[in-house]
Amino acid sequence: MNTPTNLLDTWLAQEQEIRTRLDAGAGPGVARPDQVAGKTGLEVMQGLLSGELPYAPIAKTLDFLLIEVSPGQAIFQGAPGLQHMNPLGTVHGGWFATLLDSALGCAVHTMMPPGRGYTTADLSVKLVKALTPKVQRVRAIGQVVHCGRQLATAEARLVGPDGTLYAHASTACLVFEMPAQSKS
Repeated sequence: MNTPTNLLDTWLAQEQEIRTRLDAGAGPGVARPDQVAGKTGLEVMQGLLSGELPYAPIAKTLDFLLIEVSPGQAIFQGAPGLQHMNPLGTVHGGWFATLLDSALGCAVHTMMPPGRGYTTADLSVKLVKALTPKVQRVRAIGQVVHCGRQLATAEARLVGPDGTLYAHASTACLVFEMPAQSKS
């Protein structure tokens, strides 16, 4: 039986394994065009998770990281800390939104064929329960609802290891052909 404590221990162990791999890999930064050329969005996301490609610096700034990717899904894990608090003593809504937006966008990214990109056109976040650093970790689980030639939609939930729902979100993303890179 998976109790919340056991699940938290599993989450922490998985996080440590991934942090070790990322620390030994490319580190935070932006992938060069030649590093992602010809790759599907899923291959790019797998490259971030393996440490082959640099991960987004904001993940280090806001203390969250990519945990899992699969076609149409991305899971991020975050550690709500004192540095994320608002003046009222709870985690700032912007932290919720950034974690959820990352899961949503990366879930959409996994569906992109080579040469296709996307951008967020709409983000809707609903905070349903306050969050404090007493909750050691939360996960943002993003799932694609629809991915077409011009529009993709996705939904995400922010949950604790005990199953508590803290927020949920949805997005609409514009899908487009990436501009060809000029050879200099």
